[in-house]
This record gives sequence, structure tokens and C-alpha cells, in this order.
Amino acid sequence: MTTTKMATNIPGWGADARPADRPAFPRLSEPRPAVGVHWKQPDQQRVTTEIFHSIERPGVTAVFGTACPPRGISGMIRRRAYKYSESRMRHWLMLLAADRVDVVEGLLGDLGRGRIPNLFKEMGLAAEYKRKTLRLVGGSMLLGAGALMVGWMVRRRA
Repeated sequence: MTTTKMATNIPGWGADARPADRPAFPRLSEPRPAVGVHWKQPDQQRVTTEIFHSIERPGVTAVFGTACPPRGISGMIRRRAYKYSESRMRHWLMLLAADRVDVVEGLLGDLGRGRIPNLFKEMGLAAEYKRKTLRLVGGSMLLGAGALMVGWMVRRRA
């Protein structure tokens, strides 16, 4: 279908259409305060735990989550990640690594409290096995091969 035909068949086609006909137009206008609001900016939530925020912004937002405060090695990695700009790949890769480390810390914490986690169930491997047996077995074999390779490399260095 040519652009001309699309322009005639699709209502509101074209970035130069009237603002009222453009689907993104409401997002382009300035937000107006809600009716009956008595403040220009919401009250600041009390900071009771360490809150990370971007170096591009001067402070924390008015409202933020405190359900999972930074702790352990993952908290140290996150603390380090927030020293870099959000435009840097290093920032995001460190946050991803911190998430993975946090999972391992959680598993070790469970074991330390005497609770043996049921990884097969908690990671949804039962459903994965039921639906995609070949993929799961192949992934397990790759994971095992990788672990053997790492073990061999560590032993060789020692």
C-alpha cells in the first residue's frame, strides 16, 4: 500500500496533521494541575533508608519505594552504579549484576536460616519442563558445561 493510499485510509495519518487529530498530542501539551489541589509540589516523603537517585537529578523524588533497601554486596554494587550517569552502559550493567547478586544473596540467606529453597518450583521450572522439555534439558546441559569449564579453568590456575 502506498503512502498516499495510507494517508487517505488511516484517520489522522501524518505528523503534520492538526494537533487535535494527532494521537500523541495530549502528551505534548503542558500538564494542568488537578482541580482542588492545594499544593504545587507534593509533600516530601521522609527518608528512613538509603535511597539511590540519578546524578542528573538534585535529590530524591517526592515519593519513593522503601520495600527493598540496599544491603550486602548487591547494595555496594548499586551504590557504585549510581555514581555514573544513566546514559552510561556501565550504570545499567552494574544494576543488572546487582540484581543477580541479590538473588544469590537471597538464596544464601534462606540457607542460613535453615530453609532449603525449592528452586524447581520457585523459578517455574515445572511449567518449563512440562511445556518445553527439550529447551530446558538443552539449557541445563549448557549450564553444566559452563560450570565444568569454569571449574577446569580455576583448577588449572591453581
